[in-house]
Amino acid sequence: MTSLQDLPDLYEASIAELQTGLEAGNFSSVDLVKAYLARIAEVNTDGPALRAVLETNPSALKQAAALDEERKAKGIRSPLHGIPLLVKDNIATLHEEGMNTTAGSHALMGSVVPRDATVAAKLREAGAIFIGKAQLSEWANFRGQVPSGFSGRGGQATNPYYPKADASGSSSGSGIGTAIGLAADEATLSQPKEILDYTKALDPNSLKGVRLGVTRLFQGRDEDAIAVFNTALETLKELGAEIVDPADFPNAAELLASTHEELVLKTDFKVDLQKYLDGLVQIPTDVRSLADIIAFNTENADKELVEPYWTSQQRFIGAEATSMDEAYFEALAADEKMGREEGIDATLKKFNVDALVAPSIGRVTKAPAIAGYPIVCVPLGFHPDTYEPPAPEPVIKDKAPGLPFSLCFVGTAWSEFNLISYAYAYEQKTQTRLKRLAYPEAIPKTQLKDVIGS
Repeated sequence: MTSLQDLPDLYEASIAELQTGLEAGNFSSVDLVKAYLARIAEVNTDGPALRAVLETNPSALKQAAALDEERKAKGIRSPLHGIPLLVKDNIATLHEEGMNTTAGSHALMGSVVPRDATVAAKLREAGAIFIGKAQLSEWANFRGQVPSGFSGRGGQATNPYYPKADASGSSSGSGIGTAIGLAADEATLSQPKEILDYTKALDPNSLKGVRLGVTRLFQGRDEDAIAVFNTALETLKELGAEIVDPADFPNAAELLASTHEELVLKTDFKVDLQKYLDGLVQIPTDVRSLADIIAFNTENADKELVEPYWTSQQRFIGAEATSMDEAYFEALAADEKMGREEGIDATLKKFNVDALVAPSIGRVTKAPAIAGYPIVCVPLGFHPDTYEPPAPEPVIKDKAPGLPFSLCFVGTAWSEFNLISYAYAYEQKTQTRLKRLAYPEAIPKTQLKDVIGS
């Protein structure tokens, strides 16, 4: 008989831990699916109503049972065999499975996708089970000036670390689900030609001899967070890294002031959305363009443009006015030059460093975003309990007691392996994530012991 000590805590259980338990026969994939579905039910619309999941998969238990049988008969397909995952709702999954793919919008309810998205197909082939669609800031936070974590379908998601706090986005539900264990992981793709084995990057000694540059101009102004960041720099030194401080971008002011990114995003959104709509097998709402979706939202304002906080379509309207003209291509080229050769690459070269570091609460994400370069973030600290947050409107923005923030590592193109190794070494040394849990009401109580044999 399985002892309770053999069962992982689902708040923090890793895929590797779950696979070990499955292989040992301590529990089944059916047990895992039941447990995670129960955990979702506890906190999604009941209790703290975190609204992390838009819908669950009616086929999940059947798929889990089939994968359990396959494990017995043939062994496992991969380390993901029989592992329950949540999938962000802008990642297409087979319609016949029973879930929608809508980017959180009523405009795409009931639409039929032609196939799994590439990432979903690869995960499914590896034996993963999609137990639900994760909430997202609608249209990946692109519709307008709307609080992060809101979608017409899902309502307003909130942060599990403080009641009514901003869940951020666009992957709001994925973040919530990962934080409190609503699935083993979340799936939220440009990639190098040669796919590396990133498990080999998990080396706790990887920071020895590495030079890291501190981008002070991107660290923000939060004194509490900066103090924690400065302590982290000492930890990095203890782990063998050489810290170059400061190592600021030569073009930092120009980069922060640039609006090229907004034009590129709006144009790309309009063009890529049209390609997606054209590829759908069926659209019950008959929206065939961005203009149609803008009109749909206006006509269904009670569901989509909800007073008083969620009425904006500002970015949609701006995107509708764009075209892939000379201004677009000039902005795209300017972004790449500013983010790459004059930004990240210039800074790495100028200071002779392997990577750049900064806290997540500043502006560190902009350069890798416009460059298309990697950034890896791991837990750094939590905002202090002494902070008095403002009233939620409808959420508490940016800062609240206990909200986590991260340490970010930025590198050049295809440097993911190194960045993962640096971040892993720091993470293993500090174990910051478990130094503070979500607030009590936001932590699901269901564990595997509650469902085994049911």
